[in-house]
Amino acid sequence: MSSDCVENQKTPADSWQRIASDLLDEAGIEINGSRPFDIQVHNQQFFKRVLQQGSMGLGESYMDGWWDCERLDIFFQRVLRAGLENKLPQNINDIIKIAMARLRNLQTKKRARIVGEEHYDLGNDLFELMLDPYMQYSCGYWKGLSDDPANLAKAQEQKLHLICEKLQLKPGMQLLDIGCGWGRLAAYAAKHFGVSVTGVTISAEQQKYAQARCADLDVNIILEDYRDLHEQYDRIVSVGMFEHVGPKNYATYFDVVKRNLKPDGLFLLHTIGSNRNKVNVDAWIGKYIFPNGCLPSVQNIGDSSENKLVMEDWHNFGADYDRTLMAWHSRFQAAWPSLENNYTPRFKRMFTYYLNACAGAFRARDIQLWQILWSPQGCEGGLRAEYHIRNKLSAIKNPV
Repeated sequence: MSSDCVENQKTPADSWQRIASDLLDEAGIEINGSRPFDIQVHNQQFFKRVLQQGSMGLGESYMDGWWDCERLDIFFQRVLRAGLENKLPQNINDIIKIAMARLRNLQTKKRARIVGEEHYDLGNDLFELMLDPYMQYSCGYWKGLSDDPANLAKAQEQKLHLICEKLQLKPGMQLLDIGCGWGRLAAYAAKHFGVSVTGVTISAEQQKYAQARCADLDVNIILEDYRDLHEQYDRIVSVGMFEHVGPKNYATYFDVVKRNLKPDGLFLLHTIGSNRNKVNVDAWIGKYIFPNGCLPSVQNIGDSSENKLVMEDWHNFGADYDRTLMAWHSRFQAAWPSLENNYTPRFKRMFTYYLNACAGAFRARDIQLWQILWSPQGCEGGLRAEYHIRNKLSAIKNPV
């Protein structure tokens, strides 16, 4: 497919469809086909819009009701496995966004609050119904569990337990939770491991919710940018926050961790990651879901932490995020009758698209979920075998 063909504004409507059909055929997807992952097109302008606008055109046309797909998750899995995203033209706005991410700091202290205000402050009613009862908006740990959405709460409990075991928490320790969300990890660590927790968030809605949840525990939830932290902690954890830090701030982030971590401490980072070492910005996700978000690569993390901390363990369970997202989608759809008075039908399509697109991306192994453990100077004997043994024994003696 030549760029002249895609960019030619006078291309006949049937030619736009033919080009799109040829591309989708590479992923085994049929236009107006009968299989769950085939797309049903309701507006013939859809083909031109997507071929000219790429990711943004695909997402916005779905929000506008121009096309449907019974199993969006499988659709995206097939599209990404076939590499079709690399065969679509980049919209000029996408190119500008990527260039800006490279040249400008889109995650300054002032801009960092945008994601809190535009996404995490959407409304606790949405997240209370969509997420598990513990309000964990990050990947669960599904080891030993079936894909049944009813297992979501257990998967999240297992994730919390795994984190606390990896950090080797002990009563009396001081734990810093950077990007504490609604406070579930802080509450779990304080209640089950006897630690004192300081949770940091930039979302006012999350702070209020977390403060209420942790009212009777040794937990302090503060509304503050991570760059303003100047204390010393035995352990530091950060779950689902690094995706909002941005390439211009990766080095600063690890500087902050280093200055706030005691010499014999441990730091655990739980983050989505990209297979590719480039500015990983999706235009549609950036506009509608996570403003100014950017996924780090292995090299990004390695370069930024080098000469600051010693990497003790790198654990990838990205396939578990697929199961987590599909459980969220199931709960979101079931909860919609209780939400529709507060949100528009277009919002429903937007969130449906977001959850399924991300699930398909994790299933295609296009993106990953990493838990990485560091120490300031290196732990004698290492940690990896130890936390697996301790986790197994603790799970037997103290079932969550």
